[in-house]
Amino acid sequence: MRRVSMATRNELVEAIAARYAQGTRSEKARILDEFVAVTDFHRKHAMRLLRGGAPAEPSGQRPSRRVYDDAVREALLVMWEASDRICSKRLKELIPILLDAMDRHGNLDLSQEVRSKLLKISSATIDRALRAARKKTGQRGRRRAATSAVRRSIPVRTFSDWEDPSPGFMEANLVAHSGPMARGSFIQTLVLTDIATGWTECAPLLVREQTVLIEVLSEVRKGLPFELLGFDTDNDTVFMNETVRDYCQTAGIEFTRCRPYRKNDQAWVEQKNGAIVRRIVGYRRFEGLEAATELARLYATVRLFINFFQPSFKLAGKQREGARVRKRYHRPATPAQRLLTDPRTPAEVRQRITALHATLDPVHLLSEMRSAQRRLVAIADRSVLSEPAANPAPTLEEFLSGLRTAWQSGEVRPTAQPKLTAKRTRRRPDPFATASEQLRGWFEAEPWRTAREFLDRLQMEKPGVYPDARLRTLQRRLKIWRQEAAYQMVFGILSNADGAE
Repeated sequence: MRRVSMATRNELVEAIAARYAQGTRSEKARILDEFVAVTDFHRKHAMRLLRGGAPAEPSGQRPSRRVYDDAVREALLVMWEASDRICSKRLKELIPILLDAMDRHGNLDLSQEVRSKLLKISSATIDRALRAARKKTGQRGRRRAATSAVRRSIPVRTFSDWEDPSPGFMEANLVAHSGPMARGSFIQTLVLTDIATGWTECAPLLVREQTVLIEVLSEVRKGLPFELLGFDTDNDTVFMNETVRDYCQTAGIEFTRCRPYRKNDQAWVEQKNGAIVRRIVGYRRFEGLEAATELARLYATVRLFINFFQPSFKLAGKQREGARVRKRYHRPATPAQRLLTDPRTPAEVRQRITALHATLDPVHLLSEMRSAQRRLVAIADRSVLSEPAANPAPTLEEFLSGLRTAWQSGEVRPTAQPKLTAKRTRRRPDPFATASEQLRGWFEAEPWRTAREFLDRLQMEKPGVYPDARLRTLQRRLKIWRQEAAYQMVFGILSNADGAE
């Protein structure tokens, strides 16, 4: 049957609503059957329409309801920078932790309305809010196999063999800081990642040698919140030797290895090599005692920031359907959260982790990381720069105030080496160059006015100068001014308080 228009349906409602209301039970059933057959409405919907008369005329396109305003976006930018620019799904889970930590240390002053919106915001909305900021921001040869006798004595463990181990079973790997050339002696980073919780520890090795590895591993074990139960490595000779094997046997540590040339067997730690070490340290060459000492200081801060304020994904399961593999993940959580929620974690460990978390300030930790990164860059580039410029580290207040606008500068990690791109400039003359001050005055006097109203006023004062095609340009201009005003409303209290002191 041919579908009728909505206007025709509304006319039918007006025509038969009164007859439907006055009819008997059988007459109402017959009228309803005919009405549903003609309009194709659902029967219950048709009954409601006939009982209440004709529906209201549509008023045009429904105006969009903006839930998350510029104040929420500005606060979200600060929290994104304070989290070291993690993805939206991880940031969503971190927002309650960050709000509590930053409030506790006086780093953020938000209204109750903004706080409640931040706690309800979805990861998709976070992506949309941070889209502009994100746009602004931009092999080594195989080693010889170990001695076959030692390697055969160490059992192989693949990725599928892990199942659900208790906290304490860790994968280990080395990350080389050789720069563009792997010649000579250079520092390497020992990375250990817990399978159950994702807890990650990093420590520098001054030289790639088995006895140094044992000394560093012993120090790392002292800082672990749990006992080291398993030590899974690749087939590097610095691991595949009698010294490391005997050490694990003496300490009661289960020593296993992956299959040669099968990096997926160590997927847990291989992911951390890039997401933590390369992201934070970069790809420069580091050598010598001074660089190793500075790396150790950096990692002492990184371990707290990563394990307490960096939510991560964890694979829950995967299923192969032909050539396609479907993966399921747990909700993002920090390693500390996973350790606290694991029923196998002892009560004293939970108390220690909770007490430590209450003393940590994520903004202070991030500031210390940035300072250590700048010192590392100065050490690595000392041979290139004849006299590096002295850039004193900013204070915590200066660092916090810069989080809102840090995205405008692109990459902020001193250890990163971004590609230089030419900055895009305005190609056309500003159509509101002569009226900019006048428009700004109108906005400050009446900030609730729309761009359409301001443009109409300009057109009345100067007919023919400002056509309707300039409306979109004026809308963008007002959006920038409103963002500035929203920032002043949110963070003006902190600025005024600092000025009063």
